[in-house]
Amino acid sequence: MEARVKAGLWVSMALRMGDSAGTPGMVLRKGDADSGGILCVLRGREGLVVLSQTRDAAGRPAWVRGSGANPVDEAAADAYVARQVKRDPDLWVVEFEVPDLVPPFEAIII
Repeated sequence: MEARVKAGLWVSMALRMGDSAGTPGMVLRKGDADSGGILCVLRGREGLVVLSQTRDAAGRPAWVRGSGANPVDEAAADAYVARQVKRDPDLWVVEFEVPDLVPPFEAIII
């Protein structure tokens, strides 16, 4: 079984990677530091994409476009985040300014 990285540590790592890549990020909502899930809001030229943390078929960390296949406006992204936080109060929400809507961290998007 693969060891899981604590949510707070992963968020810190992702923010540092974003800073070093010139794509600043910020924590919009702190969740459980040990086992909280993570939503990643990508803010780009075409709109916003909300990535939701998941696992692929082999159990490896992956991301799914929770807000849909295409970029959405801020109201739609905020509504999606609010629904997810209501379901999971331990959820982290981080946001990155990425013009091309590509996360600044290594991510398998399924």
